[in-house]
Amino acid sequence: MAAAALSSPSFFASAPGPKITRSIPPSTASPFVSNPLSGSGSASVRYSRGYFSRRLHQVKATTLQEKDEKVTVEEAFPVKTGAAGTSSSTGEASVVAPWNVKLEQTINIFLTDTTIRILDTFYHDRHYARFFVLETIARVPYFAFISVLHMYESFGWWRRSDYLKVHFAQSWNEFHHLLIMEELGGNAFWLDRLLAQFVAFFYYFMTVGMYIMSPRMAYHFSECVERHAYSTYDKFIKLHEEELKKFPAPEAAINYYMNEDLYLFDEFQTARTPKSRRPRIENLYDVFMNIRDDEAEHCKTMAACQTHGNLRSPHSDPKPMEDASECTVSEEAGCEGIVDCVTKSLTSRRP
Repeated sequence: MAAAALSSPSFFASAPGPKITRSIPPSTASPFVSNPLSGSGSASVRYSRGYFSRRLHQVKATTLQEKDEKVTVEEAFPVKTGAAGTSSSTGEASVVAPWNVKLEQTINIFLTDTTIRILDTFYHDRHYARFFVLETIARVPYFAFISVLHMYESFGWWRRSDYLKVHFAQSWNEFHHLLIMEELGGNAFWLDRLLAQFVAFFYYFMTVGMYIMSPRMAYHFSECVERHAYSTYDKFIKLHEEELKKFPAPEAAINYYMNEDLYLFDEFQTARTPKSRRPRIENLYDVFMNIRDDEAEHCKTMAACQTHGNLRSPHSDPKPMEDASECTVSEEAGCEGIVDCVTKSLTSRRP
């Protein structure tokens, strides 16, 4: 299903522009041959045309000593109030939130914190492998959302294309993040690939069930995941800024941010006007800066989705959501959850 969605031609608006190529001087050490943030025992990853051989080497990376050096993560996106008075910035429910919203968010925060502790245990000193696992998992919710929405369409319960367009654009963005991490050697170790695929498999079915029962809960959980991804990249950039600026950008990043048609790049950024953000890619530091900013945009979109019917494609509505003075829910917004869908189907007036 995911492969079919990513290969669908219906989402492309125009042909890609002129291809930008970048040559790497022989004297410059490439981060794809040697991990730029590791010591003498770094992982060596051979590649040709973006393909890496699966040769295993021990990775010795810089370890963050939190008691010696603390990184403050700044909020790159404003606080938004989601459904029923929930705070999207903190991921916690306000005092006016119903008990079911509080319960949903409590469960989501518990699941997110548990996953973070597991990742910290396995990947506290292996950055690229951690990023590879994160990006593999990050794509899954959007596949699940699209699957359920297609099912609703088949039953005649849903007739809005904005959600399908935006969620596909989000999966397309995360797919290119994954390609970048693979080019950096994050998937060199077979155990990392197995763990990422294992988690993604169960995460997909969990998200499908969650989205069917409560879209608000599924969107909030995805917001928690994207917020953690933003925080992880932000810490990494602040700790390794100087090292990252010494290395060239991966070819996958240059192709996505500078060579491809950027219609889908604008589509997932629902809080922005189309064409208002155009990345500059000069080195590896710029790549990680743009990936971090992408995660912030995903977080904004997931926060907006928690208010039913609030999501709008940036190309179908010229006014971005963060500039909207009020939220107007269309009567054709569709149904919220399987119970609501069945109820509306049985009680709707027949022609």
